[in-house]
Order: sequence, then C-alpha cells, then structure tokens
Amino acid sequence: QVQLVESGGGSVQAGGSLRLSCAVSGYTYSITSMGWFRQAPGKEREGVATIYTADGRTYYADSVKGRFTISQDNTKNTLYLQMNILRPDDTAVYYCAATYTTYAAGLNPRRYNHWGQGTQVTVSS
Repeated sequence: QVQLVESGGGSVQAGGSLRLSCAVSGYTYSITSMGWFRQAPGKEREGVATIYTADGRTYYADSVKGRFTISQDNTKNTLYLQMNILRPDDTAVYYCAATYTTYAAGLNPRRYNHWGQGTQVTVSS
C-alpha cells in the first residue's frame, strides 16, 4: 500500500502563489506515475499536473500551463506543486495520487488508484 498526505493548501488572493506538498510512504518503489488532481464543487475531478517517474515526463492541464510546476524530491519522497498566478477558478480541493501502471498514466484520474485526503485551495478575487 501507498500512503499520500497532502499539505500546503490555504487561502490566497488572485495573483498569489501556493506550494502544495505530498509526502509519500509505503510501497513506493513500483510507483510509475504521480500527480495532482483537483475537484471543485459540482464538478468532476480533473488532472492538473502529473509526472511519469520512469523518464520524468510531465503533463499539465491547459488551464495551468505556464503557471503551475510539478516536481519531486526523491530523497524526501515528496511531490510538489508550485502554483503561481492563481485565479479564482483554481479554487478546489487538490489531491495527490499515484499509480503503478506500466505506461505514463497522464491526466486521467481513473488510471490512479492511490489517493491522498485532499487539501483545500481557495483563491479570492
């Protein structure tokens, strides 16, 4: 099993920045993709940014390209999401996720089978 614990959410004004962290523990050595997803009230969960750990390929939702950056620190078993130039429509619960697929799982949340509990991000105008 894999345990994922997010932190770093909060409230910020539009244009501001936040950095989310995801501490990963447990059966981690077979993880092939990790990423960040979000779910706003009344909307489906969507992929924000993911990384294919085998070769470092990253995937970003069009809405966050140029503003968000996903990264990982393998020495700390931590995944990060740096979020800059935040907008009110970025408001959502953000989840960290991982999977063991043999291919790059990309932004499709159905390909991920381990999830954190989520952290709230609220951006005010």
